Amino acid sequence: MAGRHDDTGQRNPKDTFITVYGRMPVLEVLSDRALRVDKLVVADSARGGNLDRILDLAARQGVPVRTAPAQRVKLLAGNGKHDQGIIADVVAPRMRGLAEFVRSIRSGGRHDVLILDGVNNPANVGMIIRTATAAGVSAVVLPRAGSPDIDPLVIKASAGVAFRASIVRCRTAAEAVRELSRIGFRVHGLSGDGRSTLYRERFPGLSAFVLGNETEGLSRETAELVDRWISIPMAGGVESLNVASAAAVLCFDLVRRAEERADAPADRPRPTRQTRPPARRRR
Repeated sequence: MAGRHDDTGQRNPKDTFITVYGRMPVLEVLSDRALRVDKLVVADSARGGNLDRILDLAARQGVPVRTAPAQRVKLLAGNGKHDQGIIADVVAPRMRGLAEFVRSIRSGGRHDVLILDGVNNPANVGMIIRTATAAGVSAVVLPRAGSPDIDPLVIKASAGVAFRASIVRCRTAAEAVRELSRIGFRVHGLSGDGRSTLYRERFPGLSAFVLGNETEGLSRETAELVDRWISIPMAGGVESLNVASAAAVLCFDLVRRAEERADAPADRPRPTRQTRPPARRRR
């Protein structure tokens, strides 16, 4: 249910929801005053457990509750084993589709974007979302192809940050790369074979960084669209880092650069050279 957009470029309401399933996760989001639940969908066969408490909280908060066949709830949850007959659509105010994000980019501003390509481990995705948000990255692009849904595993790994993070949904990583390139982003791919290192590379105001699957790297389609390849220098015979660890190194190096720019003295105009007025002639 969460994170879809249409091909017309129009905002799809589903881009603003994260679907949570299972009774304890649903109870937790209802109990969090900082979150807004759009609606609950409950299987018509659901009984017992803490269902009464969930429905009581929903009634107090004015959250609409819909009933549906159990099979429909499983389909909406995307997980037929752990939905426990209930789902909640939680409003994620900073989640949007690619077209909307592209329209929000203004010339002259600075934007650093992470694009995940085939990162399919929910724990890694959640940790990357948490790290990128803490570092002030403009957005994490999470394609539907090759990426997990933002499910309870991702939410747990993000420590709940996923509900408030700037997340961009699209079909594929290559689609995101093409669109961002079109509006002026320079695209960097992280690879152990990168010609330049993270610490020596200069990044323009519009920079996108593609992180790939730990085993397979970037997809061929995405790799062909990369402008520059960069690596994280490592010692001790270590060949690579976990993708979430690599994202953390990258994100907080971007923070360091931002701090240095903020501390740099502003350019001052050079004083103009003054000329003496012409001497008066003596009479």
